[in-house]
Amino acid sequence: MSFDRLIAKIIETKNPTVVGLDPKLEYVPNFIKKKCFEKYGQTLKAAAKAVFKFNKMIIDEICDIVPAIKPQAAYYEMYGYQGVKTLEKTIRYAQAKGMFVITDGKRNDIGATMEAYTAAHLGSVKVGNSEYQPFGSDALTVNGYLGTDGISPLLEACKEKDKGIFVLVKTSNKSSGELQDKLIGDTPVYAVMGDMCESWGSELIGKYGYSLVGAVVGATYPEQLNELRKRLPHTIFLVPGYGAQGGGAKGIAGAFDENGLGAIVNSSRAIMCAYKNEENCPEEDFAKAARREALRMKEDITSYIEFK
Repeated sequence: MSFDRLIAKIIETKNPTVVGLDPKLEYVPNFIKKKCFEKYGQTLKAAAKAVFKFNKMIIDEICDIVPAIKPQAAYYEMYGYQGVKTLEKTIRYAQAKGMFVITDGKRNDIGATMEAYTAAHLGSVKVGNSEYQPFGSDALTVNGYLGTDGISPLLEACKEKDKGIFVLVKTSNKSSGELQDKLIGDTPVYAVMGDMCESWGSELIGKYGYSLVGAVVGATYPEQLNELRKRLPHTIFLVPGYGAQGGGAKGIAGAFDENGLGAIVNSSRAIMCAYKNEENCPEEDFAKAARREALRMKEDITSYIEFK
């Protein structure tokens, strides 16, 4: 199963982290942008080409030490169709390097529209007698607040295409509690959503005990991380909010089970822009700086958990 592959990569690398490739053009070193601007002008195409070069060089440096990447679709869509092409190329390139890919799209709809989102990101489409996987990600973030109607099409793709989903449960942003902490009876909304994840994935459990329905639970809420880990024994967590948003490794430890598994922690800007934060780091070494920050993050998080 999809998340069995992810967990196997985590065990292989001894690293429960994922690098968020959310590249703004301002993150891309000038030497890359200069070449692309010279060739394509100051155009959306040049921006997309620069972003892909940036992504490739980071992937080349981290693919042996980090199990997964998580490209956020919006950072590619803002460069138009050329940017969307770069998203697809980034997914394929990372997978060719042996990495697991989570597309952060937070898709949500019902009926035929959700089926279309599913086909685009996790499934396949037929064109005449041929069949294609448009993006071919290994997993997709989704919003479950439309209920089961918005999740059922995804579950079929998860089974048929060996894919996974991460459902928004307790997000890392400051205002998440405005809705997610409200009570339904005596139960917070986020816990109700977590229970739905357990239910949706109950027949899709892999060899490590986790289903193909994961949950997004923010590092900025360590108490809820601990609570939900106990409440959702078969649900793997995608944990945003580490570092820049204030989530720390000690608080994140509660996301993991007794075997040091069950969660994967995201870092985006801190890794992509590590070269900007290192003293006297030439921009040409940006990818090596990203590797160093990825290793630092690994050491920080694994100092609080133990793989068995």
